Amino acid sequence: MGNQPAPPSIHALITFYLSEHPSIVGFRWSHTQSWGSTWSFLFSSISLYILLSLSLSLLLRPLRRPLPLGPLPALHSLTMSLLSATIFAGTFLSATAEIRDTRWFWRRTKTPFEWLLCFPLGTRPSGRVFFWSYLYYLSRFLHMFTTIIAILRRRRLLFFQVFNHSISAFMSFLWLEFSQSFQVLAILFTTLVYSLVYGYKFWTGIGLRGACFPFVLNCQIALLGCNFACHVAVFLLHFFFKGGCNGIGAWVFNSVLNAAVLLLFLNFYVRVYFFGKRERKQIDGDRDQAESKDRSSCPVLISGN
Repeated sequence: MGNQPAPPSIHALITFYLSEHPSIVGFRWSHTQSWGSTWSFLFSSISLYILLSLSLSLLLRPLRRPLPLGPLPALHSLTMSLLSATIFAGTFLSATAEIRDTRWFWRRTKTPFEWLLCFPLGTRPSGRVFFWSYLYYLSRFLHMFTTIIAILRRRRLLFFQVFNHSISAFMSFLWLEFSQSFQVLAILFTTLVYSLVYGYKFWTGIGLRGACFPFVLNCQIALLGCNFACHVAVFLLHFFFKGGCNGIGAWVFNSVLNAAVLLLFLNFYVRVYFFGKRERKQIDGDRDQAESKDRSSCPVLISGN
């Protein structure tokens, strides 16, 4: 018997299915071939999401108690965490492969990090990184389901949450439509944070102990800080150093929307954590307090998902 070829390693299989599969390498953003790639679909889906959220909030507001959802919130958090982790891994491997395969075209004018921030002029929305950008765009609509779960649990609607989800879907559409620069790093930062945040929500949703600090809030602040720094870097590369980044018009509009999200987040943060009332879990009895203090020295802050 001849020597049998060795089976591919796990790393080789992951690399193939996340960055070298023909469907990924040959991807092309097209209004006729890519589902959900038209402007009419974008605006109608966002409008439907806003209308559904408002209607559901108004219908459930008279109820005295939240609806029992069972394991649904935890399952949704687990799904979003795994999906975000997959998009992060696929985007990272695909960006590495694109740098390897196309570096001959732009290596005289850009370093790999500059390419991640500033696509060369004439870049088309095709290939590996745009496949994962497309999957990230589609995941924004699954992300909207978080609002529905929040309404069912609290019976009230948060304007910042609806606005943020709507803008996120709109901006990810612009990334694909105009081959906008900076999107690779934005996807990497966002999916990494989402995988951690939703994993943490799943962890606490099944009854395990949470962190000693506002984990979700700190992750959101870190994400906003990274996005702001990268926006400044794109601005400098386009206007002062490298002579042009692809999709800069969409990037300017994207920056305005990000600034609006940042202002709303800061307003929400100041209102809730500085001027709002902090709800804390009450522990009845001196004995229960002592037992709780022995288990953990961290105060338990009740915060919504």
